[in-house]
Amino acid sequence: MEEITGLRERKKAATRLALHEAALRLATEHGLDRVTVEAVADAANVSRRTFSNYFSSKEEAIFHGDAVRLRRLLELVRRQPADEPPWVALSTAAERLAVEAYGNAPPSWLVRRRQLRGHPGLVAHQIAAYTAIERDLADALAPHLTGPDHALRSRVLAATLLATLRVAIQHWIDHPDGPLLDILRTALAEAAAAPAAACGSPSDGSGTD
Repeated sequence: MEEITGLRERKKAATRLALHEAALRLATEHGLDRVTVEAVADAANVSRRTFSNYFSSKEEAIFHGDAVRLRRLLELVRRQPADEPPWVALSTAAERLAVEAYGNAPPSWLVRRRQLRGHPGLVAHQIAAYTAIERDLADALAPHLTGPDHALRSRVLAATLLATLRVAIQHWIDHPDGPLLDILRTALAEAAAAPAAACGSPSDGSGTD
């Protein structure tokens, strides 16, 4: 039974990825506004109904890769030791994600991202996705924070990390002269003042070196 379930999940993941890649390719070739859900389904060799079983819109299909990476970030944060200072836990997870998810990104991926950046439909979807993961990240920080205002502080930290990651990735897409990890580390260092203010003085270990 477990083997059958595993096979079913792998097939679903493969179909979801095929739809994502088809939507991304068509959007960069023809422009997002000219792409229809039917065209994406045809390109992935599935029915329109199958598309609807996986995604609610072409924008969601395009953003699937980012959504997977955000869920991986959440998983990495949850794996951090409970005694790790909150900003250190977030920074460590973000740096690990930069290596895992973007370390071997091909030039074609960067070109596609430049072509699609700033489209209103995708921006709106990105904001919604980041807002949703922000709440989960804040919850994942619970073991790292204490005090009566820990809920507020965790949201501030989560929002700061996501904004820093988003800006670093965008800068890297525009200026891919080196690895994302280097840019991210610089951005995290610049953002460290905000977490330090949220968590206490820099001497309490909540900042980064």
